Amino acid sequence: MSPDHAPRGATLLRRYPALPFPPAFAGLVLLLGPLAAAAQPPGPGLARGIAQADSIVADAVAREQVPGAVLLVAQHGRVLHERAYGYAQLYELRDGRVVRLERPRPMRTSTLFDLASVTKVMATTFAVMLLVDRGRLELDAPVGRYLPELSDPPHAAITVRHLLQHASGLNRWQPIYYHARNAAEALAHIRTLPLEFEVGAGRHYSDLGFMLLGYIVERVSGRPLDVFVREELYAPLGLSSTVFNPREHGFHEFAATEHGNPYERQMVYDTAFGYDYAGDPAAWDGWRTYTLVGEVDDGNAYYAHGGVAGHAGLFSTAAELRVLLDLLLRRGEYAGTRYLRPETVDAFLTRDRHGHGLGWMMPRELPEGSFAHTGFTGTYVAGVPRYGLAVVLLTNRQNVGRDEEGYYPNVNGLRNAVMRALVADAEADAAAKAR
Repeated sequence: MSPDHAPRGATLLRRYPALPFPPAFAGLVLLLGPLAAAAQPPGPGLARGIAQADSIVADAVAREQVPGAVLLVAQHGRVLHERAYGYAQLYELRDGRVVRLERPRPMRTSTLFDLASVTKVMATTFAVMLLVDRGRLELDAPVGRYLPELSDPPHAAITVRHLLQHASGLNRWQPIYYHARNAAEALAHIRTLPLEFEVGAGRHYSDLGFMLLGYIVERVSGRPLDVFVREELYAPLGLSSTVFNPREHGFHEFAATEHGNPYERQMVYDTAFGYDYAGDPAAWDGWRTYTLVGEVDDGNAYYAHGGVAGHAGLFSTAAELRVLLDLLLRRGEYAGTRYLRPETVDAFLTRDRHGHGLGWMMPRELPEGSFAHTGFTGTYVAGVPRYGLAVVLLTNRQNVGRDEEGYYPNVNGLRNAVMRALVADAEADAAAKAR
């Protein structure tokens, strides 16, 4: 799932409006808080933006809009700010009730987050880029070339590019786990579903499309998605905390997410919530009834894919996500090693007729060329090539539970305010240097 999956007609921003910018503060060093050892002093222009962004996040945590967060800001490959706020876990589900912990677990910069739909760009899109770069995958080839199961109408017209553009016409979301216990069964079920939209007619954000991309990576590379990205990207970059199924890899420090899967359960049972499931909601009842810590929140990734899927399942830290952002900001090169050709990166980060890149969102409110992605658990990554900015804002918004209408805290206003503060001062700094 993703914030893009807001139910039709719902206006979530009305509940959590954008936070205002705070006034100028004295004591900049105190405002910046404890920084990681790798952090470097920002330039005079960006210092004010970082101070504002820091204050905005700290205020959201103090008001318990979110239990905790990690904010990292880097420019031209230099980490300028890295700080953890609040708690990795503040609430727990006990005997069917969400209770506040007497001893909440503190957030740390090393805490791993369930990235939710940020998986789509930090794992699946990168994997597709590598295969395209090596000439093993063609963007405009029909999906049926790589997944023969989808060679017939209505799927025959779908290309790899359509999947990356969210323009395949596939359903935005369905509870695949009602019909599948593994990836093979999931693909077989997706094959039976009619398209929700016309192929190529518009952008309709689809988890199912990225599930297919995950299968394509596996078929073309001969390795599961998690193995391919680990061996071909994460390990060569020196990333050790960017993993699927992190508990199986020995990790134990996580930001807690949802208390079971009540949101998805409502998506299935409540047709007024915005998603139409034609099957019998009571036909499956494997819902988790405990607070999720270190296992993927997304039901299709957890129940139907064993934690490894093209649309969700990746865990990581802010520091390692920054490396992946910088790889794109440097057009495929990092620390003296080239991983992707510049033209491949450019092809994926060029705005298409739907207003976005391939896999990546390209927000209109950010400077031209910027790319970003959100995750349903409260995660966010953004790159601003014009100013060399890499921004990672990770929150565990689900851990506070849902409001009376069934929604989790909306963090759109929080991240928008952070980005406005940083971009405004980056612009001011660039203007000052140009004078």
